[in-house]
Amino acid sequence: MANSAKNVLGTALEPCCNQIKAGFYRDGFCHTGDADLGRHVVCAVVTDTFLQYSLERGNDLITPRPEWDFPGLKPGDRWCLCASRWKEAYEAGVAPPVLLDACHEKATEIISLEVLQAYE
Repeated sequence: MANSAKNVLGTALEPCCNQIKAGFYRDGFCHTGDADLGRHVVCAVVTDTFLQYSLERGNDLITPRPEWDFPGLKPGDRWCLCASRWKEAYEAGVAPPVLLDACHEKATEIISLEVLQAYE
């Protein structure tokens, strides 16, 4: 995966996070595959506004869940978000910034590159 995956800019996919093992495969990259039904392909730098929005929408990204190897997020953490959730947050005016080099090319199937570029 790591050797051939491309980002939204068409270059090699860069890691999203080294401190927290982000991504569907928990390898620090926003890789995707057939098992990743949520398409965790948007590398975001989460904000408090986004975390509160996500919590209100029923997706608690704040509380640690050791049983899922999830440390809980705080503002400034990088995390691979589902493209549909990021787009939903964008439409609500609360989308967090993204790192284009670490956003998988599949993100552009749901979010336009122009929109992602505006949040880099």
